[in-house]
Amino acid sequence: MQISDIKVGDELPSRDHDATNLSLFLYNAAIWNGHRIHYDETYAKEGEGHPGIVIDGPLQGDWLSQCPLNWVGEDGQLLSFNYSNRQASMIGDTLTSGGKVTEIDLATREVTVELFIKNAQGEITTPGGAKVRFNK
Repeated sequence: MQISDIKVGDELPSRDHDATNLSLFLYNAAIWNGHRIHYDETYAKEGEGHPGIVIDGPLQGDWLSQCPLNWVGEDGQLLSFNYSNRQASMIGDTLTSGGKVTEIDLATREVTVELFIKNAQGEITTPGGAKVRFNK
């Protein structure tokens, strides 16, 4: 893909994510996150008042960063990335990551994208953004 093929408003490929007890356990073990709301349902509910096991924010950030990285592939590089978790999500929630092109700078070959994670109700739970630079 080349920058000349891209237009403002183009959508990045979306992807559904379904966290499981095992995937959360493995992810949180890898990042040394021992917060019990990510693996202990009784504690999450009774100890902190959540409706279930909470899908952690860094995992959602990783899912979100994959959106522009997979889109640009070998044709460019990620220059900047940001996100903000705004609403908790629980195991059992299907989350969808995606985005769209909001700005193109042909002189620098840089493309700005708006990113999101939406829940099954279509609410954006994690907004974000990224800038990529295309090789051509």
